[in-house]
Amino acid sequence: QVQLVQSGGGLVQAGGSLRLSCSASERAFSGSRLAWFRQAPGKEREFVASRGWIGSMPTYADFVKGRFFISRDYAKNTMYLQINTLKAEDTAVYYCAASCRNAGSWSCDYWGQGTQVTVSS
Repeated sequence: QVQLVQSGGGLVQAGGSLRLSCSASERAFSGSRLAWFRQAPGKEREFVASRGWIGSMPTYADFVKGRFFISRDYAKNTMYLQINTLKAEDTAVYYCAASCRNAGSWSCDYWGQGTQVTVSS
């Protein structure tokens, strides 16, 4: 069974930074497009960023505006989301996902447990 394990997150002051991590078995990550999503209170889950296999370029949601950076450590089967200059509107539960595709809307086969990010102003 494929499991994605997330770490990081927590309570951060506005303007601060944090890094989220997502690890899984090689089977889940090898050749797979990975992605980060988030769900704010009372809102639908939204796409944040995605990165495919070695050599692929990352893609970001428009609201990222240079503050979020997705990266992968292919040897460690780990994905990261670096978030800088945090804003109150970044408060959400963040999810990592694997084996993702976008055919007009995002769809992923595997999901992490989610991690809460709360930004205090």
